[in-house]
Amino acid sequence: MTTATARHILVKSEDDCKNLITQLQDGADFSALAAEHSQCPSGKQGGNLGSFHKGQMVPEFDKVVFEAPMGLYPEPVKTDFGYHVIDVVSRD
Repeated sequence: MTTATARHILVKSEDDCKNLITQLQDGADFSALAAEHSQCPSGKQGGNLGSFHKGQMVPEFDKVVFEAPMGLYPEPVKTDFGYHVIDVVSRD
């Protein structure tokens, strides 16, 4: 697997991240939540990060995107940037 496509929502706190994950598990729209809550510029594109290669993202993020099951990751992912809600869209 050389590339993956993912989207994310970046927030400051673990509690905010858990709340967003719960909303998504209950059927909320990922793109709408990203646009409203994400502190990353990608929020304006629904959190879409596009396709990227392994090693292009920080290690904690990379591990989830390239090793976890596809779809919404059920736990907050902490990096130096904050807390991420991650949705793995595809892998090639």
